[in-house]
Amino acid sequence: MKPQLLIGAINSASGKTVLTAGLLRALKHRGLQVQPFKCGPDYIDPQYHAAASGRESVNLDTWLASKQHVQQIYNQYAENADACIAEGMMGLFDGYRRTQGSSAEIAKLLNLPVVLVVNARSLAYSVAPMLYGFKHFHSSTRIIGVIFSQVASASHYSFLKEACADAGLESLGYLPADESLRMPSKYTALTQAAKQEMDELAERAAVWVEKHIDIDKLLNLCIRPFPCSYRLPYVQDMPADCARRTVPRLQIAVARDAAFNFIYHENLDRLQEVGKLTFFSPLYSKDLPKADIVYLPGGYPELFARQLHRRKAMMEQLRDYVESGGKVWAEGGGMTLFSRSITTQRGTTYEMANILPLTCTLENARLHLGYRTAEYNGVVLRGHECHYSSLLNSDALPAVSQLYNVRGIKVNTPLYRYKNLIAGYTHWYWGETDILKVWE
Repeated sequence: MKPQLLIGAINSASGKTVLTAGLLRALKHRGLQVQPFKCGPDYIDPQYHAAASGRESVNLDTWLASKQHVQQIYNQYAENADACIAEGMMGLFDGYRRTQGSSAEIAKLLNLPVVLVVNARSLAYSVAPMLYGFKHFHSSTRIIGVIFSQVASASHYSFLKEACADAGLESLGYLPADESLRMPSKYTALTQAAKQEMDELAERAAVWVEKHIDIDKLLNLCIRPFPCSYRLPYVQDMPADCARRTVPRLQIAVARDAAFNFIYHENLDRLQEVGKLTFFSPLYSKDLPKADIVYLPGGYPELFARQLHRRKAMMEQLRDYVESGGKVWAEGGGMTLFSRSITTQRGTTYEMANILPLTCTLENARLHLGYRTAEYNGVVLRGHECHYSSLLNSDALPAVSQLYNVRGIKVNTPLYRYKNLIAGYTHWYWGETDILKVWE
């Protein structure tokens, strides 16, 4: 038995991440080891969780992975924790198809009670019917209490507390409308300064959590049996590319710095099963490490375009590695690094590694977002696309695989291959994928 909960919300921008960070830090101050999780494919919120708790946050997503896998990794990472906190995504019942893939589905799958966060900036007693509806909409979703954000005063909170009582829900406290709790834009480089800002936000939020939220009541309401029960799949039930196989121990170089950091933690664990990981920085490392595979994850390289452009030695080493047949997997911003050039929002163009005959631009930038699936060399890939840049000449290199969205509709961001360099905009989840098969 241990406290376990999911922090959900009525809608996006309700204050889930600030509350999660504050609660994680407050429990850490109490000496508890708290395991954070993030519902959905988000790459930034887990960074806040890690800063607040001191433990890596793990994505839980029933589009990217099977339900059995989600249950398995939840139990695996939570085993040595004193408490578990999962932050939901969007609104509680928002999924890729109705409630499929939603935070509510994750809560049901893992037997997690839900604490609902409500942005009360323009609400008072009228929140009661809203809360009543959320409580009764799905009987399998157990909402045990409510925490309000953006509360103007103690008097304002008294109206909200009465609304909770009449809706049949516990009011567990609130976070005030305080500018110091405002999160910075997610479109920012994860530099040391940004990480320090994350740490400071968690600390400020923890102060308010301790002051205005009944943490003891919250923990007591959320005590549940552990581990969550799940059915281990028989080998014949597992996807063909999911079964583990014996492979030589490989040397795997993973780019990780302020420009390249959109990495699912489970991907790294999967890679560690087949090799030894060495991390390097395209921004700062002197040399590309000796490697059998190089992994360039996504990020915001456009924010460091000038600096990357000056990394001539690193660019040359990457070109030599690819031209000699080295295996590379490049996602999102990682693909940008291998392109001919990137044009920033200000219209300045910087040459990149010039390996792929693609040119990227952020002029007239807009967000491209959504789940993606593809099949290549018999491997079924599932992932998530999130980027602001576009390709000016996407047809300059033939695609090796067509990508589809959650409804099976073709999308115009394909998977490319040049020699053993495989690249595309999508960030793929490898928790159940034998990623080595793509090069066979």
